[in-house]
Amino acid sequence: MTTWDGFQAFAAMPVAALPPPGAPPRSLEERLVYYSRFVTVRTPAIDALAKNVRTLMILGRHQAVTARPSLIVTGPAGAGKTTALLQVGRACHLAHTRRHGPTATAGQAPVAYVLVPPAASAKTLATEFARYLGIPVAAGMSQAQITSAVCHTYTAAGVQLVMIDEIHRLNPRTTTGAQSADLIKDLTERIGATFVYAGIDVTTTPLFTGVRGAQLAGRASLIDCAAFPARLGESEPFRDLITAVEGALDLRHHRPGTLPQLAPYLHERTAGRIGSLARLIRQAAIAALLDGTERITRTSLEAIRLDHLAEQHYRPHARPRSRSASTL
Repeated sequence: MTTWDGFQAFAAMPVAALPPPGAPPRSLEERLVYYSRFVTVRTPAIDALAKNVRTLMILGRHQAVTARPSLIVTGPAGAGKTTALLQVGRACHLAHTRRHGPTATAGQAPVAYVLVPPAASAKTLATEFARYLGIPVAAGMSQAQITSAVCHTYTAAGVQLVMIDEIHRLNPRTTTGAQSADLIKDLTERIGATFVYAGIDVTTTPLFTGVRGAQLAGRASLIDCAAFPARLGESEPFRDLITAVEGALDLRHHRPGTLPQLAPYLHERTAGRIGSLARLIRQAAIAALLDGTERITRTSLEAIRLDHLAEQHYRPHARPRSRSASTL
């Protein structure tokens, strides 16, 4: 995904979907592949990000003097930040292709997706930008030379949207972190694109502190990919999410409505994180295919080992054994 060829293949890949009504049943292998990819459920965060990205791209289309307005997607681990980022990037890529046609877009790259490496220096981060578009980087090149090549090539390729993930890895309080933050600021001013960042709980990191943090906060709007609450006023966002996920299941004996009825348990099990919920249900669906039951129940969900973060959250709520049982 962190190269143009990889991102282009991701964007062009048909989305996972249930077979249309009346279509013949899919084979076991086809359904295992389906759960490996699975559907992407539209969430409020994805909708908000898509709307804001489109608005900011129009707002900054002819802005040439200073950096364009940007966005930051923040939230806890497993809240769907990267998924939201990639889905919006995919939509931007496909919209560009529809407008101009595949022939006209040859040699163009409307979207860039870059991961911040751990303990990134300005030079290693600039190299990641270069690697995305296959810009040659010789061993003796300076950071300034790499940056100039990146800005020239990104401009020539017509990059309109730059997505920078794992932004929480930058610490402007350190020398290398400050230099990397300065590099990103330089890129935003030299590349005519809208920049969108994603990271874990960004507002609690050093990224928003000091002069550099004030500059970022003054240019970027914030979209919070928080965990889904069990209840929000009169609505039940987490139950609605479960209903949408259950509607995408391809299991022959699963009883519709089973998972929404388990909403309190599923919320406790996953802490409302969409990443943990999707993993839990996909693993349970695969297990149901492999053992032939073709249904998901609370018992089958309990048998799934989830990510450590979710298991640590759920473990303190496990029912303790009775005194008589513990003394046997």
